[in-house]
Amino acid sequence: MLQALQAEVQGNPHDEHAPGAGHLDVQVLWVGSVGGMEADLVRRTGIDYTDIPAGQLHGVGIRRLPGNLLASVRGYRAAGEILRRFQPHVLFFTGGYVAVPLALAGRKVPSVLYVPDIEPGLALKLLSRFSRRIAVSTDDSRAFFPKGASVTVTGYPVRTDIGAWEREAAQVALGLSPDMLTLLVFGGSKGSHSINNALLTILPDLLAEMQVVHISGPLDWPTIQAFQEGLPEKLVAAGRPARLVERYRAYPYLHAEMGAAFAAADLAVCRAGASTLGELPVYGLPAILVPYPHAWRYQYVNAQYLVQQGAGQLLLDQDLGTQLLPQVRQLVREPDRLDQMRRAMRSLARPRAANAIATLLQGLVEDDRAMKPYQAGEAHTGGS
Repeated sequence: MLQALQAEVQGNPHDEHAPGAGHLDVQVLWVGSVGGMEADLVRRTGIDYTDIPAGQLHGVGIRRLPGNLLASVRGYRAAGEILRRFQPHVLFFTGGYVAVPLALAGRKVPSVLYVPDIEPGLALKLLSRFSRRIAVSTDDSRAFFPKGASVTVTGYPVRTDIGAWEREAAQVALGLSPDMLTLLVFGGSKGSHSINNALLTILPDLLAEMQVVHISGPLDWPTIQAFQEGLPEKLVAAGRPARLVERYRAYPYLHAEMGAAFAAADLAVCRAGASTLGELPVYGLPAILVPYPHAWRYQYVNAQYLVQQGAGQLLLDQDLGTQLLPQVRQLVREPDRLDQMRRAMRSLARPRAANAIATLLQGLVEDDRAMKPYQAGEAHTGGS
């Protein structure tokens, strides 16, 4: 999401209709939490990164609360120093408790809040009180904000390289046969232990009918590698030809090729994080959605939305062991239904989401340019 938005904010010199038309000199600073996992991802994009102390205050035990409260106070002071040094024209929040100290310190700076999930969390609801504009992924999110709030449906920004793959090129890149149905299984950037375990249990049965692209995440990768190396013997022992081993493509993580995985797949099994609201529609990829059970209800609400649109099918985490194989088989053996889901998913795509958010940011800067003492750039905070 960050790379897509950065490209739009900076302006595209080859697109006269893009914000800034390529002549904006925009500085972007990402503010994250101390020790946050986003640091490496942000720095890989070439964006400046800094961090502040922060602590979650809602839903934590009494033992952690004093320390988290102290961290938030320190974060507030650190945020004030960052604002004095960077002097942003506009703040852009995407959520997380790390955003709260910066929002408090920068309450006089105009800001845009982006809500990636359909239902905003407590931190996002709090941040909405400081934000002049609110961007949301779907129209369903409007119900969670007051009627007078300035809410714009932008869609979920997707990296350019995610949406740039053609199916044939994607199949070649991943070594897949164009003559077989492809199942994509993934569980987010860290992977999903429960999805990985359920897949390995039924993998020989799946490979008898289809090819599988499996993105395990780094934590389970040693187990996946060991399983992959022993797969030929397991297939032969089950009375199946050893050549079926070629149908299983496993990776700990995909960066530039993640778009290829989406483009090559006919069906996905995945979590229901906010990115699924943007990435699956780009390729019209139907999905069996398995909400992460320990993330309040945000993923469940996302999954329900896609199911209600006819684009996905819900599978609870506790039912993976018994229902994953039957659900996959049911869908792949009903091509008409799969095609209907594909069309429904594609109808949800908003390919100009990053442009829409960039337009909100730029418009807010132009509205306040004559009033604000801050004169340099833009600060972003929150997970992306």
